[in-house]
Amino acid sequence: MNYNSIRILHTADWHLGHRLHGLSRQNEHEHFFNWLLQQIELSSADALIIAGDVFDSANPPASAQSDFYSFLLQARQTSPSLDIIIIGGNHDSASRLDAPSPILSSLGIHVVGGLTQLENGCIDWQRLVIPLTDQKGDVRAICGAMPFIRNADLPQKKQSELQDTNDPLIDGVSELYRQLFEQMQEYKTSRNLDDSLGQIMTGHCYMVGTELSELSERRILGGNQHALPSQIFSKKIDYVALGHLHKAQQVSDVIRYSGSPIPLSFSERHYKHQVIQIDIKIKKEKKQLHIEPILIPRSRQILSLPERDYAALTELELLIEQSDFAPIAKDTENDPMLEVRVELDKPEPGLRSKIEIMLEGLAVRLLKISLHYPGQQIALADKKQYARLEELHPEDVFQQCYQRRFEQQAPEKITELFQQLLESVEEKS
Repeated sequence: MNYNSIRILHTADWHLGHRLHGLSRQNEHEHFFNWLLQQIELSSADALIIAGDVFDSANPPASAQSDFYSFLLQARQTSPSLDIIIIGGNHDSASRLDAPSPILSSLGIHVVGGLTQLENGCIDWQRLVIPLTDQKGDVRAICGAMPFIRNADLPQKKQSELQDTNDPLIDGVSELYRQLFEQMQEYKTSRNLDDSLGQIMTGHCYMVGTELSELSERRILGGNQHALPSQIFSKKIDYVALGHLHKAQQVSDVIRYSGSPIPLSFSERHYKHQVIQIDIKIKKEKKQLHIEPILIPRSRQILSLPERDYAALTELELLIEQSDFAPIAKDTENDPMLEVRVELDKPEPGLRSKIEIMLEGLAVRLLKISLHYPGQQIALADKKQYARLEELHPEDVFQQCYQRRFEQQAPEKITELFQQLLESVEEKS
């Protein structure tokens, strides 16, 4: 072999502790962990990047935390030379992720839950610049591990100092990434590292030209109107590992979202969930980049009946009779999860019981009933009327209350203030 190389696996948005309409996803996450451990070993990966939203909430259940740290331990045991980089996402508590970092760093596990400041008020950039080594221990790449950027992290600028975007949020994020890139260059220079090393950056954000899922992703950084342009990343960066969007997609050839490993809502049931493998080969100071998605097998089906539109009760009964649902077995932990989409002329008392009778004896778990009334232009679900409180994000409650009180959508500035308040509460929880 007459070239140097490094292989990196990119994943994100695990959302450990997630419940779909009250049903735990722990078993599906365990299947994903077992599969990922095999991929790490089979691919001889040098590094693993987890680009945010490790947990589904700032205060995850103990079982989710136990599963996470058990995975990290197994990954290090099966691949002792593996570098692991974990950044915080908007669902994560930065302080909770950062708390065990002194112990984890001794195991080659680098955690950057959030941006922290030194005593002089400057950002502690040192903890964000991480060398990635091959299995021989030689440095082959540098990673700028940027976590989810909160409003409080943004540098304060006067209106006259804004750049061409004329948007303080976007300019603030751009400035932080510019400073991180400079720190990466200083790191290489101070350690006399080869300038041809691979350069990686991470992020947990919403980018221009990308596709959001219908229900799962929160508005972040002042709202979706503040989608970030790809120009915030230097053209000298070889790959940007992003998190936040649950659908795997690319912003450019080298800027990509890995997506979530499992569907987190019924609207995501057709997503092709994947881990992205990045190979950087360096030969005579020239770099070759190869990016390959690796599809994650789904351990549990997630279905909607009918697949499109809605069906009357009589049609629904026929569809269930014609379905290929298996008879109930002793082990039901992997039974398909089902959404039933019903069209009604008027409210139907005992609707759930009637549907459950139709499904009796079949190995399927009814989780959601979506209703549509032909006299209305849109479905009830599209009106953000939820059957369960846990499906509501605090911002949805805020917007509904504001609209009910003032008969209009909350103004952008008030929404941003609410988001900042919410972030501060989640950080303290």
